[in-house]
Amino acid sequence: MAAVNGSVNGPNSVAVTGTATGKDSLGVLGKGELWGVRAQGAIGLRGEGETWHGVEGISQSTTGGFGVFGTNTAGGTGVVGISSGWIGVYGESQSGSGGSGVWGEHKSGGNGVVGIGHGNGAGLYAKGGRVAGYFEGDVEVTGDIRLLNADCAEDFDVGTSVPVEPGTVMVLNVDGALVPSDGAYDRRVAGIVSGAGAYKPGLVLDKRSSERLRQPIALMGKAFCKVDASHGAVAAGDLLTTSPTPGHAMRVSDPARAFGAVIGKALRGLPDGCELVPVLIALH
Repeated sequence: MAAVNGSVNGPNSVAVTGTATGKDSLGVLGKGELWGVRAQGAIGLRGEGETWHGVEGISQSTTGGFGVFGTNTAGGTGVVGISSGWIGVYGESQSGSGGSGVWGEHKSGGNGVVGIGHGNGAGLYAKGGRVAGYFEGDVEVTGDIRLLNADCAEDFDVGTSVPVEPGTVMVLNVDGALVPSDGAYDRRVAGIVSGAGAYKPGLVLDKRSSERLRQPIALMGKAFCKVDASHGAVAAGDLLTTSPTPGHAMRVSDPARAFGAVIGKALRGLPDGCELVPVLIALH
């Protein structure tokens, strides 16, 4: 049984129309135990809003009902959103238990979500709090991976009670953890604490939770390093090794002692004093 039944036959005809002009008024409101509004036709349902929503769907179901549900049984699209000035489809969740703003699932082996960008636009853009993206499973890329930051780092256990300042030269201790260097030509050198100056890690390996303090150590690429030029002025291209100054590098002046203790190559000179210097890391 239908409370309202509208039938019409003719071009540009409308079976049911509702118009409201008062403040916060609704043109059509449908409530039902199963469906609030269900429509079929060339355009099953059309809603126009001058200041807010064209169509609003609200569900109070606690077992998986949808605010808006769209189905296409003939190979077309279930739901389409088009905007000429903002967002085509917007999804928002206020769940405190892990709900998703937008959920895409393909149950026959296809893609759950597809994003296509044109020109300089991105096919998929993600921005998060702790992480922008999280993947369970393999990731395949057919184009280039362009990381905008500098070095390749790896998390290591740090043998100190407080975090070590970025740019510090680190060496292995007897337990295999890393501590700031404190001697010249130390072959235990492992790398530089990543993140100093303008260079941030582009890739961090072995990122995991631990009861011990862990920090990213730059192992390859460019990183800013603490350098002490009091042991010899540094020129661009000079090899660097550990120095007697804790956590600092110095210019290699004795190549015979430097084997196995080289940190990398200075990318900028330092005539005197102690400063952060950009270094091309090359442990050998």
